[in-house]
Amino acid sequence: MDEHLSLETDTMAHNPVNHPLRPLYRVVGFLAGAYLVVFGIVGLIQTSGEAFTGANGKTVLGQGANLLLSIIMLAVGAIVVIATLIGRNADTAVDKYFGWGLLVLGSFGLAFSRTDANIFGQDINTVIVTYIVGLALITTSLYSKVAPAAQAGAPRQVREGRPA
Repeated sequence: MDEHLSLETDTMAHNPVNHPLRPLYRVVGFLAGAYLVVFGIVGLIQTSGEAFTGANGKTVLGQGANLLLSIIMLAVGAIVVIATLIGRNADTAVDKYFGWGLLVLGSFGLAFSRTDANIFGQDINTVIVTYIVGLALITTSLYSKVAPAAQAGAPRQVREGRPA
């Protein structure tokens, strides 16, 4: 076995481990999750008594929503916030999968926002914000991986013989 392999070089060298801006990315992930929690709570309050699914004309923080979307956003946001607080790479996995899930949800909203199949009550504003939050979570997941220094390996510049 090659001794030069490390967590960064033997798996995916383009995803840095122990990135110096990791704390900033964790804050971005936390803020994205907190926004989803706020959206979910405000959505539950503003859409209570309305239909569970379908477009109802109600707006939550300037976005179309219904009870179903509010519950989904509250659940996703709570899981993201909890995973961010736990850290230890739990946030990396959660941010990655829920980020991609939000992109799928936004694409569904984009495809069906003006049809009867719009079960989440999304409008174009909801789609845009869902895409932005999803991309923020995916970006956060790419740069927030952590490992012990012995397993992380040298930064790419050092491996290539350049000063760090």
